[in-house]
Amino acid sequence: MKKLILTLIAALGIVTGAQAAEGGIAWDKAPNKTTDLASLQNGAKLFVNYCLNCHSAAFMRYNRLTDIGLTEQQIKDNLLFTTDRVGDTMKANLDAREAKEWFGGTPPDLTLVARSRAGHGGTGADYLYTFLRTFYRDGTKATGWDNLAYPNVGMPNPLWELQGERRPVYTKMEQHGHEVEVLRGWEQVTPGKLTPVQYDQAVGDLVGYMQWMAEPAQNTRVRVGVWVLLFLLMTLVFVWRLNAAYWKDVK
Repeated sequence: MKKLILTLIAALGIVTGAQAAEGGIAWDKAPNKTTDLASLQNGAKLFVNYCLNCHSAAFMRYNRLTDIGLTEQQIKDNLLFTTDRVGDTMKANLDAREAKEWFGGTPPDLTLVARSRAGHGGTGADYLYTFLRTFYRDGTKATGWDNLAYPNVGMPNPLWELQGERRPVYTKMEQHGHEVEVLRGWEQVTPGKLTPVQYDQAVGDLVGYMQWMAEPAQNTRVRVGVWVLLFLLMTLVFVWRLNAAYWKDVK
């Protein structure tokens, strides 16, 4: 039960945290992995294991994951809970009434979260990528965690077992006549299951999946758009030559 509650707090903070990023650190650029099927499949696995316990993705059906190269049997064997069917939408197991009673609100749906935030010169994917990589231990907070992208975030790190515990390292600099602390890097306090490089790759996979989930047809749309533009360009050449041939004897 304790683990479930901590997971819920983490899930609640992913979206609400986006609202507090203004005025925070600059967002890192999320890698574009929406065409990498292996990455999207790993991101789907991370999403189901770490996000779907509390959040829903009610506009996405499990069988839509066949678009990223999974078979229905693979979906059944690896991504479905025991009571779900492959044609069901991705709904959280957590009862909404219990969540509202425990925390005063229902966890928001994550289907479109990667498209719902833009700022700091970045996208919703950039925010999620930065947010999930800037948690650090802070014993003064109720959850024991804080976040550089969302200072005073009211949630722990949902992926802390993968990332481990770390703390930011600052250096002091003079700016406009005032001494300020600037982030210099990170110090690993306790190791996680993944190395820092592997963790960044995993977060990139997760964010890439959430970006794909927000618009599964985006790659098809872009591909079709390119062919349409090429067709129009070829048509323009034919029309131009036809026009020249039609008017060549007109004086």
